[in-house]
This record gives sequence, structure tokens and C-alpha cells, in this order.
Amino acid sequence: MKKIAMIPARYAATRFPAKLMQQLGNKTVIQHTYDNTVATGLFDEVIVVTDSDIIYNEITINGGKAVMSKKEHESGSDRIAEAVADMDVEIVVNVQGDEPFVQRAPLEKLLQVFDDITVQVASLMQVLKEQKFIDDPNYVKVAVDKNMNSLMFSRSPIPYHRDKNIAPTYYEHIGVYAFRKQALINFTNWEMTPLEAAEKIECLRYLENGIPLKMIVTEYMGIEIDTPEDLERAAKLLG
Repeated sequence: MKKIAMIPARYAATRFPAKLMQQLGNKTVIQHTYDNTVATGLFDEVIVVTDSDIIYNEITINGGKAVMSKKEHESGSDRIAEAVADMDVEIVVNVQGDEPFVQRAPLEKLLQVFDDITVQVASLMQVLKEQKFIDDPNYVKVAVDKNMNSLMFSRSPIPYHRDKNIAPTYYEHIGVYAFRKQALINFTNWEMTPLEAAEKIECLRYLENGIPLKMIVTEYMGIEIDTPEDLERAAKLLG
């Protein structure tokens, strides 16, 4: 089955404008993300889909593949769906542009779950241990059932820690998704849902339409660049 990676890349991020064009070591954030996704060797194609001439030029000048969005979009998934609508592809992986430390192993696990024909959408999560990150609304948390299907995504800490004799596990949702193409197209045909609108978490639209996400635990996916502080942490990690 044909597998492609799409990297949605908006220039005007709300919390950290132009974050994808920030310098991280010897490359921009978006260039790191693109190069590391290609380096996994898992995909037939890797494409940046963007609304920005600046980002488009950054990728193409460095020998990468990028396409321009034809219209404004509410979410990265909508942006990707437009780009893949006429492509002959079965599995689409959405790698967020602000994930510069993309690695092969988590993406390989993500793709493997589609051997189960009932899986429509899958995503990654990692354990959150520091309370400041658990409480931080910039870190999206996810609760799962016994089969690792998503129950809820929230910017609030979930579960609520009422019983202090129990030590709950908190998972951070990492914004890397994989879809069957038709599930992605269906997503874009649905209206924005109430929880999605309230939380500003697009994958809630799947849950509110009765489609769980198969969640895969990854040990480490690096740092997602949402704030200038994240960029500083990433620079230290890069060494």
C-alpha cells in the first residue's frame, strides 16, 4: 500500500509566529522536520503543504518537495486533505511541521497498526511526568481505554487526580497522525464539532463522530516547538 508523509506548515502560528522558520542549529525548524521525515525511509513521498511562499521556498530551494494550499483551512488535516484528494494513496501520515526531532521507530509503529483493517486513524502519545507539563494547556493530554483507543483529548489534565492513593499515568498527545485516505476525506466533510471548537483540538472531531484513534506509546519524540521556550529547550537538546 502506498504511504506518504504530509507536513502541514502554516507561517502565522498563533502562539509563536513564524516558528517554523526559526533557526535551530544549522537549519530552520521546518527543514529539520522535513529532512528527518525523509530520513526514516518509510514513505513513498514526503511533501510539505503550506500557505506560505517563504516556507515553500525554504523547502524547494533545499531540494525538497512542497505544494501550496489553494485556500484557507481551519486545520492541518484540512490542508492535507486538499493536497491528497487526487493522489493515488492509501495511508497518509501527518507529521506536524513543528516536530523537528522526527524518528523512524515511532512512525514505523504507527504504520504497522494499519495491518488491522478496522483502524481508520492512529496517532502517537508519550508519558508526561513533570507536573508543570501536565498542567500546561499547550500540552494536549489523551486518555485511552484498555485497547489503547482514545477516549478523550483535552488541554486540561485528564484524568483528574481525585484519589491521591492512585498514581495515574498522563499521556501527552503528539501531533503525528496517520489516516486511511477516506477517513481523512470524511473528516473534512464534517462540520467542526462542539468539543473540538471548545478545546481547539482537531482530532476531537473524529471522536465526536464515533471514530476512535488507535494510540501508540512512544518513548521519545523530542520537543514540539510551540513557544520560544520550546525552541530554547530544543537548541539545548540539539547540542
